[in-house]
Amino acid sequence: MAEDDVDFVIAAYRDEGAWTVVELPPRLGEDFDGFSDALARFPSDVGVLGLASVNDDFFVIVRRSGEHVRALLSDATAVWDWPLAADLAELVNAADGDEEPMPVGDLDIVSDLGLASVELSLLCDDDDLFPDEALADLAERLGFGEQFEAIIG
Repeated sequence: MAEDDVDFVIAAYRDEGAWTVVELPPRLGEDFDGFSDALARFPSDVGVLGLASVNDDFFVIVRRSGEHVRALLSDATAVWDWPLAADLAELVNAADGDEEPMPVGDLDIVSDLGLASVELSLLCDDDDLFPDEALADLAERLGFGEQFEAIIG
């Protein structure tokens, strides 16, 4: 996978009730462990969210709180072609890939922040949305949409 296949990688964290969103190096979208480790450096009272979009094909949400890591892959078919997706699927003990484009991992990853698992599942399943659009919608619903748009454009 080439670094230019990664659309973007960002971290969003809430400290004392206010969201902060920062852009991370695209290379982190190639390496799940590096991505997860990068999230550990940010303070947060709700766990740090890592959002990545890859090749306008799929997105990943990682939530890290201390050593506890939760993750969601928007499309199980990405496991066949992308190391980041394969590593995430291994973390969540998913099958080796699926023939159907369906989410893999923790659909409740942001439910305590206001986006129910059924709504997140609908974002993953919406064929009319590109990954960056789905993540923009997620960011808006969680309360950091303006900061997300300022970085992603």
